[in-house]
Amino acid sequence: MSTTTADAVVIGAGHNGLVAAAALADAGWDVVIVEAAPAPGGAVRSAELVPGFTSDLFSAFYPLGASSPAMTALGLEDHGLRWSRSPAAYGHARSSADEDAPTVLRDVADTAAALSEHDRRDGDAWLALFEQWQKIKKPLLDAFFTPFPPVKAGVSLSRKLGAAETLRFARFMALPARAMAHETFRSSAARCLLLGNAMHGDAPLDASVSGAMGYLLTMMAQDVGYPVPVGGAGELTAALVRRAGSAELRCGTPVVSVITSNGRATGVRTASGDVVLARKAIVADVSAPMLYQDLLPHDAIPQRMHDDLAKFEWDTPVVKVNYALDRPIPWRSNSLSDAGTVHLGADEDGLLRWTTDLSINVLPKRPFMLFGQMTTADPSRSPAGTESAWAYTHLPRGVTDDASADTIAARVRTVLEEHAPGFTGSIVGEVVQRPSDLAAENTNLFGGAVNGGTAQLQQQLIFRPTPGLGRAETPVEGLFLGSSSAHPGGGVHGAAGMNAARAALGQTGLLGPLRKKVTSSLLELVTR
Repeated sequence: MSTTTADAVVIGAGHNGLVAAAALADAGWDVVIVEAAPAPGGAVRSAELVPGFTSDLFSAFYPLGASSPAMTALGLEDHGLRWSRSPAAYGHARSSADEDAPTVLRDVADTAAALSEHDRRDGDAWLALFEQWQKIKKPLLDAFFTPFPPVKAGVSLSRKLGAAETLRFARFMALPARAMAHETFRSSAARCLLLGNAMHGDAPLDASVSGAMGYLLTMMAQDVGYPVPVGGAGELTAALVRRAGSAELRCGTPVVSVITSNGRATGVRTASGDVVLARKAIVADVSAPMLYQDLLPHDAIPQRMHDDLAKFEWDTPVVKVNYALDRPIPWRSNSLSDAGTVHLGADEDGLLRWTTDLSINVLPKRPFMLFGQMTTADPSRSPAGTESAWAYTHLPRGVTDDASADTIAARVRTVLEEHAPGFTGSIVGEVVQRPSDLAAENTNLFGGAVNGGTAQLQQQLIFRPTPGLGRAETPVEGLFLGSSSAHPGGGVHGAAGMNAARAALGQTGLLGPLRKKVTSSLLELVTR
């Protein structure tokens, strides 16, 4: 057993933890990162599950990583990261008979022209939507990813749009995805491009604000595409580790408790009994339930917060099937051959049926899925003429048993065969990642949930992870939540880690005592 001391301790070397460590190290703090797993990365890792084929084990495509202020500020390209993009960002096959699936092409004019073939008005609507996106992109992304409330970003957005248009845009972003798609587009092709992206979250199509995810990912796809790190997701983690610079990384070092004294977090204790003391701050890149219910003493947070955590809602469990294929995928719709990401298994009505099944604990007979053609996006992922691919879908909330996961995996294969006759015969390797496998690989992925908690409105903004301030500060002085359980939520954007680091730095500056007093008073008001 040993005791060491640093300015800051970061619990977890997922991408948020590494972003936080880099920001703190940039400020001249000495930082120790303690990670339970044998290697860093959290849900940003890759491996050869089948020899010769690189598979991303969790996340795979990174429009958020290529766009978010937190990640772009780190200049990861200067630390060895190289991005690759498929010819088309994504496509959506509306049915197994769809031979003209819509896709988002690199040039906005080409995408608009293709949509005009379905309905002329949709091409114009796509161009208008993207023109608006280019105008408001910076303040909008700042509003999404900076600490709540985003006052500065909101003012900038209002200046860009004007008062009247800002009000209408706020209404637009509050729309359910289905209403947004119908207000914006006329054809099922254009509507499904937006609706499929809305399904990257776990909010039903008819839920308020579900359209925001669809809009954001759709516009990012047209703007930066759905890029992937050359060589696998692990290369993004490797660049983050290099960017963290002087921060000390200790892998294979599970934290079993956060040490507190007089209401302040002072250090962490590891499974081996070692202690790492923190002079200034602790940033926790772990799920909210793990931090508050497992790592902290029960009396470190108010009882009301314990009561709120009892209502914490996880997102729906994930089943991921990794494929090694000996040839390109024989899609019925040739347009999908150039798409890195493919949404398939459901048109608009099918998406509604799928989300209803998940809501009422029914295993979907025809699962909607996200499908990744990784070699199409990055030729280094497998030998020439082959494809490294995966399919990703969900089980009903709370259904995590292996038998249900295997049933869904078999149904995924059936749907793929319908959309691409001959697909099954091209499989030379198949590895299923069930919810139990995901959770065993990464304890933050509780029950196979990958978003750090539901993305529905009741657990976003000031309600994430529990009713509070929607910020990284916690009721324990010197302790900051910097994981996907914190605002702004899931996705590989690094904002939660950056927000936590900046909150920690802000409490030690000239105005630190005042900020600390104000934040503590507000937290006490809403949690006690």
